[in-house]
Amino acid sequence: MLEKTHRMNYLYDFYQALLTPKQSSYMALYYLDDYSLGEIAAEYDVSRQAVYDNIKRTEAMLEEYEEKLLLFDKFQKRIELIEKMKQLIGNDENSHVLTEMIAELEKLD
Repeated sequence: MLEKTHRMNYLYDFYQALLTPKQSSYMALYYLDDYSLGEIAAEYDVSRQAVYDNIKRTEAMLEEYEEKLLLFDKFQKRIELIEKMKQLIGNDENSHVLTEMIAELEKLD
């Protein structure tokens, strides 16, 4: 469950601009603020089932966006490459320049 929550949080970060305000709000409350379905339902005066259905549809949409755009996948690959680069930096004269370049790459994410 924690892995799914982690993934959904990232997908939400990458694709939230593509969601409706209600979808965005439900996802933020459920995944970021750790609200229960009942708490969200009470907040919006709807049934728990309506909240559940909306969240499940939105999760599927986020997965579909990721399948097509691969923003999260590319992000993960960049992180892995940056970590490998950090490990390969030695004590030669270029290490300071490489370290600065890695820092700039990390700022892009």
